[in-house]
Amino acid sequence: MSLVEYSTEGAVGLLALNRPPVNALNAELADDISAALTLAADPAVRALVITGGKHFAAGADISRFKTSFDSAEDQEQASELIAAIWQLENLAKPTIAAISGYALGGGLELAMAADFRYLAEDAKVGQPEIMLGIIPGAGGTQRLPRLVGFQRAKEMNLSGRHVTAAEALEMGLADKVVATDELVAVAMADAADWAKGPTLGYSAVKSAMNQGWGQPIEEALAVERRVFNQVFRTEDAKTGIAAFLAKEKPDFEGR
Repeated sequence: MSLVEYSTEGAVGLLALNRPPVNALNAELADDISAALTLAADPAVRALVITGGKHFAAGADISRFKTSFDSAEDQEQASELIAAIWQLENLAKPTIAAISGYALGGGLELAMAADFRYLAEDAKVGQPEIMLGIIPGAGGTQRLPRLVGFQRAKEMNLSGRHVTAAEALEMGLADKVVATDELVAVAMADAADWAKGPTLGYSAVKSAMNQGWGQPIEEALAVERRVFNQVFRTEDAKTGIAAFLAKEKPDFEGR
């Protein structure tokens, strides 16, 4: 994993993209993200922060696009990134994308797969692919409307404009706006709080919502019931219910 740095602090994983100067996304970086996410799947890791230093990720490595018109390189690059994005979205624990600088194109698509997005005050996000005569290819036309609404997502995708942190917060694309020098510390502190909770319950919420979204209500409710039955049998469920009845604070162990 030469293009990412992965470490843990207690039960929190920290995944930092490290492809200077702007973490331009390519197949190699996507592979390293995937490898780090595999490490983060360890049950001992109960929450994850993904960040990128000065810039989260300023989109795909455009320098490779010119040579890919007559090859399968662009498809390879996109497929590797899409796989990593799915892996992040389905990670069975709370995740926070801590975004400073730019999160554009594939960078924003990666960040949208996290459960929460914390933006530095000077951060800017967007889907500028239209400026190249192309469109988002790793979720920008699909995940963005789910977060900000159809019309706002259409405007962002058609204009390709950069959105400030303040506007991202107002439209629901950001969950918090934080001083730049405090961004990772705040994200890690919040992740540590999430790590104390019922990890399998959090995973169940994510699974039920991801699988049920867009399905007819009967099918979505069936998904919810199936996932409920699974999480109801966990040790954390027993702990939580016993603590409630005893009027005590539960001590969840993530199992």
